[in-house]
Amino acid sequence: MRATWRDDNTFTMLPQASRFLPAIFKAVDEAQTYVLVELYLMESGVLATQLCDALIAAAQRDVTVLLLLDGYGAMGLSSADRQRLEQSRVAVRFFNPIGFHSLARNLSRDHRKIVVVDGKVAFTGGFGAVDEFLNDWYEIAVRIEGPVVQDWIRLFSELWDSRMTRGQAAAQLVHSLPAAVWPEHGESGMRGRVISGQGYRYQAIRHSLYQRVGAARERLWLCTPYFVPTFQLRRRLVKAARRGVDVRLLLPGDKSDHPSVRHAGQRYYQRMLKAGVRIFEFQPSFIHAKFVLVDDWVSLGSCNFDHWNLHWNLEANQEVDDPRFAREVSELFEANFATSREVDAAVWARRPLWQRAKEWVFGTLDSALSRLR
Repeated sequence: MRATWRDDNTFTMLPQASRFLPAIFKAVDEAQTYVLVELYLMESGVLATQLCDALIAAAQRDVTVLLLLDGYGAMGLSSADRQRLEQSRVAVRFFNPIGFHSLARNLSRDHRKIVVVDGKVAFTGGFGAVDEFLNDWYEIAVRIEGPVVQDWIRLFSELWDSRMTRGQAAAQLVHSLPAAVWPEHGESGMRGRVISGQGYRYQAIRHSLYQRVGAARERLWLCTPYFVPTFQLRRRLVKAARRGVDVRLLLPGDKSDHPSVRHAGQRYYQRMLKAGVRIFEFQPSFIHAKFVLVDDWVSLGSCNFDHWNLHWNLEANQEVDDPRFAREVSELFEANFATSREVDAAVWARRPLWQRAKEWVFGTLDSALSRLR
């Protein structure tokens, strides 16, 4: 899908589950026509039960409910929950279930996070339906209203239709859904576009990020839970810092769901720090959020901005080019920097041998995996 800039939108930041989960459930509870949900992670538990209950309640009042899950990320969803959804008229599809086919095909995952209700409101971010999002992980989402919502619908429908294996009539469900009409906001509206990635086949997210990083003038702040960037991104970050751009990375601290990935990424710290990049490791909890601020441009959504996501996964981000939204995101970054530990370049240069050994071991493994095709 071509990424097109659209005006007259409203974007609302929803940091932490205590804000975005109630907003999503409220929208689903008020749905009158349809609910579209696309997730990578869904595992039976408290949050998955809450989501199932909300979707089933919507379906029981004759709302069309389509649920698209990744075949690997949803392996933890019990057969009982799957049956409960399907028996309640929730249409459930799974993207690329793990099977006896090529390694490359099994590695290709649908990592996107999309919720659309009635064509009027959409949500994206890094969230999923696993209990870690309730209390253990720091995450953000954005609430979206305006013409750009139709692009989220199109993105969902393209994958839903392409993955249909039964019921040709159902394959046309999304295309038959009514579009919403919004009042014009004029100068008060915000400019945004939906941008996606489809592994090595389509790299719009990567190209957009590289372009913005390369053109950064004043600030370049990036948050990712898995700092294993491509060579091109590393080079651009270093170049930006050397030309005087305020480059900061917000990364996980000791609390991480994949410590090996953290150690693999730490092998890049020294060069970054030497170039003037500031690195902050988040302390309160594991930070699972993925968002970047370059001057007044923001990109947030499912993409971790790492070489693995950019090569293998289906990804989708909301880009916003608006100084008001950028100010809000900047304040969120500042609040998170304040609760993080900044890595001192001199101290890091004297890190112990055991730390260097972990960087080498996991970095070597990461490099080997990155060469898989």
